[in-house]
Amino acid sequence: MASFETIDFQTVNGVAWVRLNRPEKLNAFNTAMQRELAQIWRALRHDPDVGAIVLTAAGDRAFCTGIDRSEALGNEAPAADRSSPAARLLHFDDPGASLGPKTNDLWKPVIAAVNGMACGGAFYMLGEADILIAAEDATFFDPHVTYGMVASYETIQMAQRMPFGELLRMQLLGAHERLSARRALEIGLVSEICPAADLAERARWIAETIAARPREAIQATLRAAWSTRELPRSQALAQGSAFLALGWKPENLAEGQRFFAQGGRVDWKLR
Repeated sequence: MASFETIDFQTVNGVAWVRLNRPEKLNAFNTAMQRELAQIWRALRHDPDVGAIVLTAAGDRAFCTGIDRSEALGNEAPAADRSSPAARLLHFDDPGASLGPKTNDLWKPVIAAVNGMACGGAFYMLGEADILIAAEDATFFDPHVTYGMVASYETIQMAQRMPFGELLRMQLLGAHERLSARRALEIGLVSEICPAADLAERARWIAETIAARPREAIQATLRAAWSTRELPRSQALAQGSAFLALGWKPENLAEGQRFFAQGGRVDWKLR
């Protein structure tokens, strides 16, 4: 894969490491990062060497602080359209639409390892990650309303990751309160917290463990799980056989049965 301006990228042991790399801007996203993330997500769909992805960020101050306000992004309508509210609404270009893996049709597991601040537009990425872990000093907040803006897409992205009351408290208090990593663990937003020095290693273990399993079974399981967020239960169940077929590979099943017959023991961890 090509080199990037705003992202560090490497593949190790079946895991792609995608590291936001604008620490001097608190990893805020600009047009280059939008373009590069979309390119990476879409390329990873067809990369046979990658079974899982770790999404993290450079520096220790922030995972991502949303949009880079020093650069013009978003709905920059032609001058002829700017006087028309209808034109602005009908042709709105969401600046975060290219940031998330699911929006870019990537169905390989994404483990987000959050260090420092994660706020505002960071939720485009976190809302579409599959497993979230965080450093003990990580914080989560959304400052939109504090500065007179609507927290719309960010709220929608996080609505099924957080209890409704917790989501409203975070969105409506804006910059006046931050959700700690400990509280994020208590409400199920993240599944694990650890010292910042251990964050990469914890993400590596999760990602490499997943990447070592049959790719078809992992991706079909992921699609089945996400269908429960998008569809009523009855419709998701009706698609269950299709997900089984997507992940079915006779040689994978035969190998799994041989492993089970031989004892099937693994070195497991207790969380």
